[in-house]
Amino acid sequence: MIEVYSWATPNGHKIHIMLEECGLAYRAIPVDIGAGDQFAAEFLAISPNNKIPAIVDPDGPDGKPISMFESGAVLLYLAAKTGRFLPADLRGRYTTLEWLMFQMGGVGPMLGQAHHFRLYAPEKIAYAIDRYSNEAKRLYGVIDKRLGSHAFIAGDEYTIADIAIFPWLRSWKNQGIVIDDYPALKRWFDGVAARPAVRRGVEVLAGLRKPLQDDKAREILFGAQQYQRR
Repeated sequence: MIEVYSWATPNGHKIHIMLEECGLAYRAIPVDIGAGDQFAAEFLAISPNNKIPAIVDPDGPDGKPISMFESGAVLLYLAAKTGRFLPADLRGRYTTLEWLMFQMGGVGPMLGQAHHFRLYAPEKIAYAIDRYSNEAKRLYGVIDKRLGSHAFIAGDEYTIADIAIFPWLRSWKNQGIVIDDYPALKRWFDGVAARPAVRRGVEVLAGLRKPLQDDKAREILFGAQQYQRR
């Protein structure tokens, strides 16, 4: 059984959804990032960048246990393990990887910054709010244009690119987005959200997550503790 060390965040939900879609047996182990669980030595041993999610698979590719961190790498590992959601043909595979990298390098970091400055920053900085809100709109526009001519992000089939991008768009209101302004994206979003495995995946650990309200949690996530050398 795969152990997934995670929390109910977009990056965590990527892996929860993938595991559900693949029908793999797994156990979700909560890493409460507001309480500092990500800095525990046991977690750092499998995720040295102190970020969720990470997995431990007792049945690795050589028959021995393997641990993996970084959600994009984990998606690729699970796709290779199961032979699912990554096209076999080279052109389709490279297109999927292209859009997976788009999520890892653009959608996640930029929408994360939009969340931070719109919701969590201790002071409202107009420049930062405008910069990242506008970048969110630009990224939504890129996705909407792509989906105007394709059923899914990478083409005609559902892939790890869809699984990677979808959880980040669930908080569109917090990103300053009016989703009806992106009709092709909304069509795709509603279709992905209706998948049974996706519905199950986004509920994993969701009951444990609380709104980020107390100063201690903010300090753990955004303060000096985050930057200590370990």
